[in-house]
Amino acid sequence: MIAYLIRRMLYAIPVLIGVNLLTFALFFVVNTPDDMARVQLGIKRVTPEAIEQWKQRHGYDKPLLYNARAAGMDRFTDTIFFDKSASMFVFDFGYSDDGRSISREIVTRMGPSLSIALPTFLIGLVSYVTFALLMTLFRATALDIVGVTLCVVLMSISGLFYIIGGQFLVSKLWHWVPISGYGGGFDNFRFVLLPIVIGVASGIGASSRWYRTIFLEEIGKDYVRTARAKGVSELGVLFRHVLKNAMIPILTGVVVVIPLLFMGSLLTESFFGIPGLGSYTIDAINAQDFSVVRAMVFLGSVLYIAGLILTDISYTLVDPRVRLS
Repeated sequence: MIAYLIRRMLYAIPVLIGVNLLTFALFFVVNTPDDMARVQLGIKRVTPEAIEQWKQRHGYDKPLLYNARAAGMDRFTDTIFFDKSASMFVFDFGYSDDGRSISREIVTRMGPSLSIALPTFLIGLVSYVTFALLMTLFRATALDIVGVTLCVVLMSISGLFYIIGGQFLVSKLWHWVPISGYGGGFDNFRFVLLPIVIGVASGIGASSRWYRTIFLEEIGKDYVRTARAKGVSELGVLFRHVLKNAMIPILTGVVVVIPLLFMGSLLTESFFGIPGLGSYTIDAINAQDFSVVRAMVFLGSVLYIAGLILTDISYTLVDPRVRLS
C-alpha cells in the first residue's frame, strides 16, 4: 500500500508540471504582461514607464519560458514560468497582482465554499441513491417510466436556469430567502439554503439515472437470483446485496468529488454573491490576475489527484478482492 501511494505521488509530479505549462500557455496566448499591466493600472493614459515598473514589481519583466541572455540552467530558471510555478510545489502561492496573499484568501474563502458544497454533496448523494433505488424497485412500471422521464427532463435543463429561476421565484416573488449575499453565524442559513436546494435539484436527473443504471446491471446477476431463491425479500435484495455490490462504481464518482468540494462552484457562488473559492476564481479571470488563476488551477489539480488516490484506497474497503501493491 505504501509503495503504491509513493508511486502515485511521483506520477503526480509530471502531471502537475504539464497542467502548469498548459495553464501558462493558454493564459499568455490571450494576454501579454503588458496587457496585464494595463488592466491593473487602468487602460487609459498608461505610460510605457509605468508598465515597465509594474512588470518589474510583479516579476513579469523576464522572458516567458526561455531566457536566451542567461547561461546554463538559468536559461530555464530565470523565466516567468519558473518563478511563478516552482514555489507552488511547496504550496507557496505568493501574492495576487493586487498585493493580497493568495494562501490567506484560500483559507478564508474555503469556509463559505464548504458551507454550500458539503450539504449539497451529502443531501444530493442520499437523494439520488434513494430515488434510483426506488426506480429500480419498481422497474418496468409506470413509476419507473415517470421517474426516468423526469430524470431526462431535469438533466436536459441548464444549471443556469435553476439558479435564475430559483432566485426569481423563491427570492423575488415569495421573499422566502435573500436573493444573494453571505452572513455570519446561524443567520447564514438563510443565504445558503437556496443555493443548496438548487445544487441538489440540478443534479438529480443525471445522477439518479446513472445510479439506476448501475443498480439494474447488478440486479440481473446470478447472486441476486440466488438470494431470491433463498427467500430474501426484494427490499433485502436491494439493500443487502445490490447496493453493497454497486459501491465500487458509486465510489468512483463520489470519492473523486470530495476533494473538489473545497474549490466551490463557479456559477453558484458568482450568482449568489458567496465569497468562496469559486467566485474568487471568476473574479481573478475577469481581472486577468494570472497569479490567482494558476494557483487555483494547481490546487484543483492536486485535489483531483488526491481524489483518485482516495478512490483506489476506498476500493479495498468495499471489495476484499482488490489489493493495491
